Amino acid sequence: MVVHTLGANNSLFNQFIAEIRDVNVQKDPLRFRRNLERIGEIFAYEISKVLEFSEKSIQTPLGEAKTDLPSCEVVVASILRAGLPLHTGLLNYFDRSENAFISAYRKHTDDGKFTVNFEYISSPSIDGKVVILADPMLATGSSMELAYKAMLTKGTPKHVHVVSVIASQEGVDFIKNCLPKENTTLWMGAVDKDLNSKSYIVPGCGDAGDLAFGAKLG
Repeated sequence: MVVHTLGANNSLFNQFIAEIRDVNVQKDPLRFRRNLERIGEIFAYEISKVLEFSEKSIQTPLGEAKTDLPSCEVVVASILRAGLPLHTGLLNYFDRSENAFISAYRKHTDDGKFTVNFEYISSPSIDGKVVILADPMLATGSSMELAYKAMLTKGTPKHVHVVSVIASQEGVDFIKNCLPKENTTLWMGAVDKDLNSKSYIVPGCGDAGDLAFGAKLG
């Protein structure tokens, strides 16, 4: 499995990662959502570099220009609700793609543990298409595995690009072991070493869904 960590190379991308981590900047949910969107745009640009292209002829007012354009069908898929701003950023660049949405959530138990429950998927056929599967946080990896399996009920993809803004090393290792290596690429912004007792990434950025859209009950 090919793994890319964009934050490992110095660029303006790191500024956006720093802001979504910063407890003071996090007080502005609009800024938090916009930073996730901008991060999604950068991921989209980087992913586009590894897609298949074919030459096309474009008629201009003064003649004909030949250029290489993406030739694959793309489906952008996100896990609700935290994935929505990241999805928007990806869609800003892959603006002709189809879209899929997956409802998965943590169900906590009295002993402090949790299971990841899947409820719903809205998706086109993904047969022979490139799937970009996005979730801002890759903690244990369980939600991403569940989302991947849910997508497979809609067909067999040509390739899957898993996108996560901040991941734990445990989550990265889990995904590398449970998703097929031959047609999966993992894209991350940053990788943190630890998970706390509630399986939140440390230092991470907190609950991305709550920071983007407000705290929830339950």
